[in-house]
Amino acid sequence: MTALVLGLVLFLGLHSTRMVADDARSRFIARRGAGVWRALYSLGSAIGLVLIVWGFGIARREPVVLWSPPDWTRPLASLLTLVGIVLITAAYVPRNQFKAWVGHPMVLGVKVWAFAHLLATRTLADLLLFGGFLLWAIACYRSLRARDRAAGQKPVAGQAVPTVIAVVIGAALWFAFAYWLHGPLIGVRPLG
Repeated sequence: MTALVLGLVLFLGLHSTRMVADDARSRFIARRGAGVWRALYSLGSAIGLVLIVWGFGIARREPVVLWSPPDWTRPLASLLTLVGIVLITAAYVPRNQFKAWVGHPMVLGVKVWAFAHLLATRTLADLLLFGGFLLWAIACYRSLRARDRAAGQKPVAGQAVPTVIAVVIGAALWFAFAYWLHGPLIGVRPLG
């Protein structure tokens, strides 16, 4: 469990820098350059992600079961993860309507994804992983929306075609992962 917790602290901590230490981040970039910041941020994030995956795998070998979710949570979690993956995909498709509607579809998608997994999972490792990401996403989304308001940033109207593209690609990615990859990689088959 230690590797999982260290990975979460490192990964989510680095992804919280603008929320909790934006001035320190700006001073570091001014002194050493944006390239050095990006390199260290990427390296730290990669190490954190490896620790999360490794630690979660270790924790799953001897799970600490906290509760038993009802059967109806699995299909609900599948539906919510579809929404989450579509929102995450929308972050990468320019001029789509999701960006105008929610402002930051990536972070909102992570929030929905994490909440969905909390509904259908049952172990301490699940609670740490998905609960950690959910708490981070809630704080990050609030911070980003406050920063948008402070900057007077108004949403740019999205277009129909990019919105449809985001939905189609997101749904295809969700289906491929849920049907073919989740079982071999995670050990749980949500579909098929």
